[in-house]
Amino acid sequence: MKKLIAVVGMSGTGKSVATSYLEEQGYQKIYFGGVIYDKMKEKGIPITPDSQKEFRENLRKEHGMGVVAKILLPKIEEAYQQGNTVLDGLYSWDEYLILKDKFKDLKLICVCTDKKIRYNRVSERRDRPFSKDDIIKRDITEIENTAKGGPIAFADYYILNNGGFEDFYARLEEILKDIDKEE
Repeated sequence: MKKLIAVVGMSGTGKSVATSYLEEQGYQKIYFGGVIYDKMKEKGIPITPDSQKEFRENLRKEHGMGVVAKILLPKIEEAYQQGNTVLDGLYSWDEYLILKDKFKDLKLICVCTDKKIRYNRVSERRDRPFSKDDIIKRDITEIENTAKGGPIAFADYYILNNGGFEDFYARLEEILKDIDKEE
């Protein structure tokens, strides 16, 4: 049976690590953030933390909180028809509801990390590093303006990612085995 998994969590928790691991296991990845970047590039908007925030919020104000899921729905359907699919970066409760209505077997895996560790990771990453002040602003914006807390709170599974890759991958494998049992 095919699986559809959405990996959720705050910035710097390890969502991309989880989705990359699933890609290595044969899952096709759909990156939600790519929609924002693509739309910004189409309009010639430079990509900065502030411009991303403004663009994300305006897009959702104009088209609703589920806009990214609506845009990606045909791509998700196509990928899922072909096999296991992982969604990287599902944000809002509305996005979750849109997808859950279409895909009854959708599972949410939330990656959690202590705030101090997250902030350190985000400040040191090669792609899209943020200062501590920028990541705090982003956290607050994502909670208040994009309804990110709903999918995190309602996740089917959680991975505490405060340590190394070995424990992280072991917990992810445990979750995949549990999902297999449900079929």
